[in-house]
This record gives sequence, structure tokens and C-alpha cells, in this order.
Amino acid sequence: MMTNNRQKRMLTADAVQRALKESLLKLNPVTMLKNPVMFVVEVCTVIVLLMTVFPDFFHSRERIGFNLTVFLILLVTVLFANFAEALAEGRGKAQADSLKKTKQEVMANKLVEGGGINVIRSTELHRGDLVIASQGEMIPCDGEVVEGVASVDESAITGESAPVIKEAGGDFSSVTGGTRVVSDWIKIRVISEPGESFIDRMISLVEGAKRQKTPNEIALGTLLTSLTLIFLIVVVTLGPIARFVGIELEVPVLIALLVCLIPTTIGGLLSAIGIAGMDRVAQYNVLAMSGKAVEAAGDINTMILDKTGTITFGNRMASEFVTAGSASSSELAGWAAISSLKDETPEGRSVIDYMKRNGLPFDTLGAETGGFIPFRAETRMSGIDLPDGRQVRKGAVDAVRKWVLLQGGTIPDDLAAKADSIASAGGTPLAVAVDQHIVGLIYLKDTVKPGMSERFEQLRRMGIKTIMCTGDNQLTAATIAREAGVDGFIAESTPEDKIEVIRREQAEGKLVAMTGDGTNDAPALAQADVGIAMNSGTTAAKEAANMVDLDSDPSKIIEVVAIGKQLLMTRGALTTFSIANDIAKYFAIIPAMFMIVIPQMNALNVMKLGSPYSAILSALIFNAVIIPMLIPLAMKGVAYRPMSGSRLLARNLLVYGLGGMIAPFIGIKLIDLVVHIWV
Repeated sequence: MMTNNRQKRMLTADAVQRALKESLLKLNPVTMLKNPVMFVVEVCTVIVLLMTVFPDFFHSRERIGFNLTVFLILLVTVLFANFAEALAEGRGKAQADSLKKTKQEVMANKLVEGGGINVIRSTELHRGDLVIASQGEMIPCDGEVVEGVASVDESAITGESAPVIKEAGGDFSSVTGGTRVVSDWIKIRVISEPGESFIDRMISLVEGAKRQKTPNEIALGTLLTSLTLIFLIVVVTLGPIARFVGIELEVPVLIALLVCLIPTTIGGLLSAIGIAGMDRVAQYNVLAMSGKAVEAAGDINTMILDKTGTITFGNRMASEFVTAGSASSSELAGWAAISSLKDETPEGRSVIDYMKRNGLPFDTLGAETGGFIPFRAETRMSGIDLPDGRQVRKGAVDAVRKWVLLQGGTIPDDLAAKADSIASAGGTPLAVAVDQHIVGLIYLKDTVKPGMSERFEQLRRMGIKTIMCTGDNQLTAATIAREAGVDGFIAESTPEDKIEVIRREQAEGKLVAMTGDGTNDAPALAQADVGIAMNSGTTAAKEAANMVDLDSDPSKIIEVVAIGKQLLMTRGALTTFSIANDIAKYFAIIPAMFMIVIPQMNALNVMKLGSPYSAILSALIFNAVIIPMLIPLAMKGVAYRPMSGSRLLARNLLVYGLGGMIAPFIGIKLIDLVVHIWV
């Protein structure tokens, strides 16, 4: 998570100064047209300006001071609305600036034909190039590790101080340009062209310039536009109607009525609310690809989680040797080590590490010169053929069992029970066989990440169901699910299974989130309404998702959901406040327009305002100043507390509805006390 100091730096005097400058640039009608409510206010501002500058043409010389005042108030109203949006965008740009510092132009060790190394600038690398990054060097590009194992410091990207192990194959082979190799070396295949790196995309995204509008935001925008058009028609026709009954309503007065009638408060803050929601997600080191993703997170009903690397650490390590049949412990350990000597997978290396940690000696029997049999998805085994003709195999219990039977061997009676025991404890059993005999099992253990059970309980209280998907067998999956505290699980799942469960939930009208880190998770991440990829995962997963968690912490979904709900609540609260706010302004400006000609209208002047013109100006001034007063709330968001829809509606009506009606009565009256003196 970003520190408080970093958040404070985003609201410096420089940031405010840039926002003020952007407020002026946003006066461009093409830009303002994107916000119809404020565009109408801008057009009204121009009309009143023309009436002020050319009073004789508009026959308004006797009211030039009033017109100038109305113009200034309307201009300030538009500028304040632009300032709210510019300040929210500025916070995203401040984050982009901090990311740009990590996008340094470093030198790259590019491999050339013949095995040589050519040192070039990182900007000269192209997709498909191979580079070497050694201890202490910056990784010059986004890529996939194709050879070697190294510890990589990703703190410049994620803020996480602990180095991450990157290696060829598996789900931890993706590296990001701008990170640093802490130990060893890796060979990397470049996967992006200059200007297309992950950091480049992050910079573009967090700047928020092309933020997509969400369905709810579009619906609300349509409502506000409709209200604006309706009141525009009402005000335009009100002039002729008033003239027909003998009342002359001046254009600035009608414009003041229009600006007070249309929902300028929420219209001025709507864009800022959405941008600030994306910014709040980024403060948790989660990169949202669009505003839609943030808002959808607020309505999530079901959470699908990949097990390996998401719920668990994903590093299955040899933790015990379990003999089968008549084999001895030393015999099993020896054969397990021999089968793993040339196995460069994490599991294979963990067997050798286990032997070394426990001081277990073994004879290689010439395995160094034997023929290595790599793991394949079809066989689900690996092994080695020794020079003396013996064959050693290690792999999934059912696969090794089938291989032994094909050799004419027999299966130990206790093998199935011991394999089930390991699986029921949450481990993964690997069988070890020599020719026609299975000598035992390697107990591989994966570990649930700390705090997962508590986090899933929080999701449960928020009304979100959690489902774990894993390729493990039923017993292993059940054990991990029980330990993690998820509501359900799908064992032996394929990418198709993950998509199927997401589609099934969506068919029931539910919004579904998916977290994952592997290439096999990419289809499901793309299908989900909210797909959150772990930054430690593969490029395919990150490309398919609409959010990337830079800390690779799946429990972060709680903060993401809370921020999504907060965005929805903030928009609803400020909309309620804005509409209630307008009601009070009607009581100020409508009686003021008619009470001179129609004395009975004075009964509606409940605020006892000084004069018609001071009432109009006071309402306009309040209308202008309320927007900047609400900017901090739009940026920070309404505090999220889990509650039912009915309680939330009652709370909004009480706090923001009633508050939205009371505040203008007090504010307009206080402003009128000052304005009435000089009007």
C-alpha cells in the first residue's frame, strides 16, 4: 500500500496549481460538451458576459452591475466544477510521475548470434530479443524468463520490499522492466516493443485521461442530461408566459433560475467521483484498467479464486518421504534424489534441497550421464534412465502406478491409503518408482497464505461467496478449502471449468470477480466481470484481467470491493444531496422572481431574504461555492459500512437528503445578509 507521505505528496501546492491551470483549459467547449450540465452553465455564462459587455445591444444597461455579478458567479461555478475533475486527474498524474521514475533508460545485454553479447540501450530492444540480466543489474524490458533462476527486487513497481524468485517455466516467469536482479542471473525473452511495456501501460492507465464511463455513471449522466433539457425548456418558455401575464423577467434572472434548477452540484462532481475511485484503488497498489472495473467490484456477488499462487504460496516443497511396501527410508530417499538430479522444476529442486537440509547421503549411480525424461502433461511424470539400464520415474501417483503396471510390476497394498493421507492433509503425493517397483511417496506441501481465512470471513460478511478452483484432487482441494475458509471449491478444474462456473453464476444475475496468476487463468479472468491478476503471474494473465494487483496479494479484493461500494455510495449520496439542495434554492429564487408583481408569492419567501436580486445572487453564490466544499468528500469518498439496501437508502435520505435541504437554507440566508447590503 502506498504510504501516507506519498498520498500527501499528491495534494501539494504544485498539484493544486496544476489543477487550477487545467480548470481554465477545460473551458474549451469541446471538452465541456462531455459534461452536458456544466456545458449549459458555460453557455449561460457566455450569454450573460455578452449582455455585460454589450448592454446597449441587449437593452440591459440599467442592470450592468447585476449582470456582471451573475457572470462572475457562473464563471466561478464552471471553474470549480472543472477544478474538481482536474484535481482528481492530477492525483492520477502524480502517481504516473512516480511510475515514470522507474522507467529508466538502462543498458541491456542483448544476446547475438554466436553467443556474444551486445550492450545496447533498452529502447532499442524489440519483441523476441534475448537479453541477460545478472546480479545488481536492472531488468531492461518486460519479458519471460527462458533460462536461469534469480531473485528480483520489484519494490520499484509493487512497493513490496521482499525479493521475488523468477524462473523459467511455470507461473512465475514474467518479469517487468525497471526491476532489479538481486542474485544470480536470468535469460529473458523480450515480449514488448518500445513504448508498449507494462510500465508504459500503467502510466497511461493511471493518468485516467481515457477512463471509460461505467453503466451506472452513464445512466446517471443520462438522467442529469434529461433534467437539464427539461428545465431548459421550462425556463425558455417561462419568459413568454410571464410576459403574457404582465411580468417582465430579465434574461440574467431566467439564467439564474436555470442554473439553480439544473443539478449543477452533482454535475460538477460526477467525473471527479469516478476518477477519484480509480485513484483510491491505485493507492492500494491495484491498477484498474477502467472505471467500469472499479464500479463493478462494488456489486460483486461471487469471488472465484485460483488456489496455487493466489490462496497458497504456490511453492510445493518436499517436506517428507513416505515409504511404501517393503522399501526402506534410505532407499526411497536415494531414488527420490536420483530422479530429481536433472529435474529443474521447483518440485525437483526441492527434493535435492530437502536431502541437503537433512544431511541425507545418496549414491548417484551415474545419473549425471543418464538420459533425463522431462515432465510432460501427457505422461505427468519425469525421471531418468540410468547407464545400467534401470529406469527411475517420479510423478502423479496414478500416472506412476499405470507405468509400473505396464512394466509388469505390482502396486504396494499401502500405497493408496498413504497417498490419500497426504492428500487429505493438504499435500501433494508424488510416487517414486524403479522399474517394476514403487518405493514410496514424496510429500509435497503447499501453504495457505497467512490471514486468508480472516479475509474470506470479511467477504462473507459483505455478502460475497468465495469459490476456490484448483487442479488438485478432491481430497487435497477439500483440505486447502477448509484451511483457507472458502465457501466452496472445484477440484481437478480445467480452464474450461473455471469459465463454466463464472458463466453459471453470471446466468443467475450475479457479478463475478476472479483472481489468478497463471496462463491457465487467463480465459476466466477475461470472462469475469472483475478480473484481478497477480503481478507475479504470467503476462497472459495480466493482459486478460481488467485489474492488476502490483503486490500479488489476493486478499486485496476486500479493499477493491470496499472501494467499489464506496464509489457507488459516494455518487448516490452526492446525488441525493444535490437534488435536496435544489429544493431549498427554489424557495430562494422563485419567490424572488415574482413577489414584486405578485405579493402573495412573498409567503414562499420562508428565508426572509432582503430583496429579489439579493436572493438571486445569494442562491447563485451558494450554488457556486457548494461544489468546492464537496470536493474533499468526492475525492475521499463516503465511508463504506456493510449494510442492507434499505438501511443505506434511509441513511442517505437522513444524512444527505435532509442535510442537503438544511445546508442551503442556512448558507443562502448568511450570504444574503452580506449581499443585501450592497445590492
